[in-house]
Amino acid sequence: MVARAYTVAFEGVEARTVEVQCAVTPGLPSFAIVGLPDKAVSEARDRVRTALSALSIALPSKRITVNLSPADMPKEGSHYDLPIALALLAALGIIPPDATEGACALGELSLDGALMPVIGALPAAMEAANHERALLCPAPSGPEAAWVEAAQVLGARTLSDVVRHFTGQSPLTPASPGEVKQPATARDMADVKGQERAKRALEIAAAGRHHLLMVGPPGSGKSMLAARLPTILPPLSPIEALETSMIQSLAGLLTDGGISRTRPFREPHHTASMAAIIGGGRGAKPGEVSLAHNGVLFMDEFPEFPRTVLETLRQPIETGDVVVSRANAHVRYPCRFMLVAAANPCKCGHLTDPNRACSRAPNCGEDYMRRISGPLMDRFDLRIEVPPVAYTDLDLPACGESSATIAARVEAARAVQAARFEGIDGMRLNADAEGATLDEIATPDAEGRALISRVAERIGLSARGYHRVLRLARTIADLDGSDDVRKPHVAEAVSFRVMTLKEN
Repeated sequence: MVARAYTVAFEGVEARTVEVQCAVTPGLPSFAIVGLPDKAVSEARDRVRTALSALSIALPSKRITVNLSPADMPKEGSHYDLPIALALLAALGIIPPDATEGACALGELSLDGALMPVIGALPAAMEAANHERALLCPAPSGPEAAWVEAAQVLGARTLSDVVRHFTGQSPLTPASPGEVKQPATARDMADVKGQERAKRALEIAAAGRHHLLMVGPPGSGKSMLAARLPTILPPLSPIEALETSMIQSLAGLLTDGGISRTRPFREPHHTASMAAIIGGGRGAKPGEVSLAHNGVLFMDEFPEFPRTVLETLRQPIETGDVVVSRANAHVRYPCRFMLVAAANPCKCGHLTDPNRACSRAPNCGEDYMRRISGPLMDRFDLRIEVPPVAYTDLDLPACGESSATIAARVEAARAVQAARFEGIDGMRLNADAEGATLDEIATPDAEGRALISRVAERIGLSARGYHRVLRLARTIADLDGSDDVRKPHVAEAVSFRVMTLKEN
C-alpha cells in the first residue's frame, strides 16, 4: 500500500502542490527519499527516524521509499520533514491512511519531535485553500498562514500533537491571524527645514509612484528626505499587504505572524551584489527590488553601485517583475517599487559649492554622473538638485507642513487613480499607464501640448521621456484636483525633468 501526504514546493511567490508518497515493502532495511531532493530534504530521513523514536515508534526492518511527486521538480528546504513523517505514519498504520488527504503539511522536525517554524507559510496556505485542503504547520507559523481567510490553518507544537489530532484523541484548534503591526516612527516632514522643492518632488513621486533622483552635496538632506518618504505614503491595501507579505514570508522576514500595512522601505548599501539587489543565490531567493514591492527602494550613493547592478534595474523598472534565472530554476518575482536614488554631484561632492570648489571641475562631475547610463537616467520621472541648507535656516523653528498633511493629499490623489484604473489589469497608478489609456487620461490641453512639443524639440526628449512627462503631469493634475491636464501641470512636470544634467 502506498500512503500519501501533501505539501508544497516554492517557485517564486507561487506554491505548487507536491504529493509525498510512501511505501513500506519487503527487502533490506533502508530509507530512501527520491524526487530531486536537495541536501536538506535528503537529511529529513534522519530527523524523521529520530523524531519517531522519541515517540517510541520504531521503524520496521523493511525497505522504506518516499517519492516526492512531481519527480522532475527540484525540492528544497526543511519543510518536507512533517509531510514525510505523516506519509510514513500512514504507511505504518499509526494514523488512518485517508486522514492526510484533506491536509497540506509543512514543518521542520527537531530530534525530540518538536515542530520548528519554516518560511513560506503564507503562500502555502493560499495553495492549500485552492485545493480545499487545511494547512498543517508549526504553531509559530500558524498566525502568519491564518491571514488567508479561505484556508483552515492548524498549528501544532510537536509531532505527538499531530498524531493525536489525526487519531481523534485531541483535535488541533484553528490558528488565529497575527497582529497588524504599526511601527512607531518619530520622523516627520516638518523636521526638514528648507528644501521646499525637494519636498514637493517627494509628494508628487509618492502620489503616482514615480521614480526620483536627488543630486546634491553631502549633508544637504537627501537621505533625511528619503527616510521620511514612508510617512507620506498611504497604508497598503489588503491586496497589496498580501502580495508584499508573501514575498517577505519567503524571505523569512515575517515575525510572530504579524503583517504590516506600512509600505516597505528598503535601503541596500552600495556594496550589495547583483544577487542581493535583483535576487538569486541558493534557491533563487527574492532580492531587494522584490522586497520593496509596493514600497520604496532607496539607493544612496547611486553612482557608487556596480555598473552591472545599475543596468539590471532597467528591465524591472519597466515591467514591474523580475526573472531570476539559474541553472536549475527560473523564478519570477513581482517588483513594482518606487526607486529613489541619491547622488553627490561629483566624487568629492562639492562641485556646486562655491565655498569649497572642486579641484577637478567640471570633469569630475561629468565623469561621476556618467556612471549612470543614459537609458537608466531616462527612467527617472523626477530629477532634482538638493542645495545645501544655510546655517541661518537651521536656527529657524520648524514651520513646514507635517507628514500627515502631505499624506492626506497623497492618499486623495491615489484614490482618484484607484477609481480611474479600476478593472484595468496591470494598472493601479499613473506610473503604470501606457498606450491608449495614457493618451486618454493624460493628453494635455492645446497650450500644454504646444509647451511639451517645444520642450521635446529643445532638449531632445526620448519617446520614453515624453510619456513619463505626461504621466507626471497627470499626477500633478490629480494633486491639484483637476480633471484635465493643463499647461501649468505640464510646465511643472517638465521642470522636474530638466536639471543641469543633460537629457540622455
